[in-house]
Amino acid sequence: MTLTGKQVLVTGADGFIGSHLVETLLNRGVRVRALALYNSFNYWGWLEGLASRENLEVVCGDVRDPHFCRTITKDVEVVFHLAALIAIPYSYVAPASYVDTNVTGTLNICQAAMENGCRRVLHTSTSEVYGTARYVPIDEAHPLQPQSPYSASKIGADALAMSFFNTFGLPLTIVRPFNTYGPRQSARAVIPTIISQIAGGQKSIRLGDLRPTRDFNYVLDTCAGFLSLAECDEAIGKTVNIGSNREISIGDLFGLIRKLMDSNVELECDEQRLRPEQSEVFRLWCDNRLIKELTGFEPQHTLRQGLQQTIDWFTDPANLARYKTGLYNV
Repeated sequence: MTLTGKQVLVTGADGFIGSHLVETLLNRGVRVRALALYNSFNYWGWLEGLASRENLEVVCGDVRDPHFCRTITKDVEVVFHLAALIAIPYSYVAPASYVDTNVTGTLNICQAAMENGCRRVLHTSTSEVYGTARYVPIDEAHPLQPQSPYSASKIGADALAMSFFNTFGLPLTIVRPFNTYGPRQSARAVIPTIISQIAGGQKSIRLGDLRPTRDFNYVLDTCAGFLSLAECDEAIGKTVNIGSNREISIGDLFGLIRKLMDSNVELECDEQRLRPEQSEVFRLWCDNRLIKELTGFEPQHTLRQGLQQTIDWFTDPANLARYKTGLYNV
């Protein structure tokens, strides 16, 4: 199916990836109902700059409410379900909230999509469900390892979502992005942490463990992967990775960003940024053969290109002012 002209719902649309996905869909001529988390300020997060766009309807609410989910999925053909709590450190101190949002919220969306006859559901997973790689690159058959309450909640959400395909025939795909980065990302993530601290004039950069490796993907490539899977009927009932098929250590990443920003800042270990020993995921490297076979998807940005665009955005004073560069945010 083609998305052009369709009515879609994006949950978590006020967040980092969600807001970029909304923009990508609008540029494709898609009519978008964008869900922002309800708040008394009527604040739409990263959608604020898109509020006047044609074909965009912003609604505020919470996926934890099943009645609300039935309302927002009415007359919707495709659901992109991104709403989730994602910060790993916060999941150590508030795990129940992750179950409520990630597991129960997914149940509510799947149930509502089924009842309202939605033609496609794209449920968002995460590479964190794989845990530390037992083999690389990591394909979709890799064992799942819950090394944090966050990853456990996403494993549960993924299983629940797929059960709606197996039990009720809900036309669903689990989309499993590896580490996405780019403009608007939260400062709790490693790339914005490095860039914003350098741009904010910090004398030394505070990071956690430098040994882990990650497969980083520029946000527009992740969004392109979502769209390609939404338009691929062969992806229904499947779990599909989105990644670059490359890995880099956090230490080497720091060196590359420092070089791109022409900085000589030093590095120091911040113990509060370290995960518990058994919770750290030491290696993530995506096998992206399945999405290539299904859709022909290829990332369009090298790591260097994506980092430069991210640096350009964060070093704009108006954007940097949104971030508290000296404060660690779990």
